[in-house]
Amino acid sequence: MSIISIIGSGSMAAAIAGRADRAGHNVEVVSRDPAKARALADKLTDKVTTGTYGAPPAGDIVILAVPYSGLSAVVADFGNTLDGKVIVDITNPVAPDLSGLVTPHGSSGARETASSLPSGAHVVKAFNTVFGHVLARGGCLDAFIAADDAQAKARVSAFVESLGLRPFDVGGLQMAHALEALGLMMIGLAKNGAGTWDLAMNVKIG
Repeated sequence: MSIISIIGSGSMAAAIAGRADRAGHNVEVVSRDPAKARALADKLTDKVTTGTYGAPPAGDIVILAVPYSGLSAVVADFGNTLDGKVIVDITNPVAPDLSGLVTPHGSSGARETASSLPSGAHVVKAFNTVFGHVLARGGCLDAFIAADDAQAKARVSAFVESLGLRPFDVGGLQMAHALEALGLMMIGLAKNGAGTWDLAMNVKIG
């Protein structure tokens, strides 16, 4: 199984770490607050380790499970240690009042992140359309994936499938904008039309 490094210690970090641990992956949890990383790791099996914030992540797949507002600082803090890694961006760059996305016109959070990473890093957009508590409950959910690098996309798709999820390739990284808009729509649906956060987006074929 792969080594998966997760930067972050919130609900999405916990949900992905839990499913990855159960799937047999070696998981490394990294947080700016070491105590939070340790607390998350202690809830899982003894295969889960903690890493040092800003040091080279152990995993070849690195999941950025932090709010979009803090993402650029995290990328800067890790710098060249992310070179050659597959970087999974799970963020939704939404305005605090949920009025829209905060990214520049024609771009996306994933594109902005990619532009600040070392040239050898490959960004994959994934997990941003699944709520953390829904992911943590288990079950087969659909996860949409966008990336330019075919090998990186294939590796993340295999990882997603190993978690018991159904990966759907939606195209190149230019599609990250659409996935982030879908993430915003799901937040709006939860707060308004559905009236519950216990929902997920699934594809029905046929």
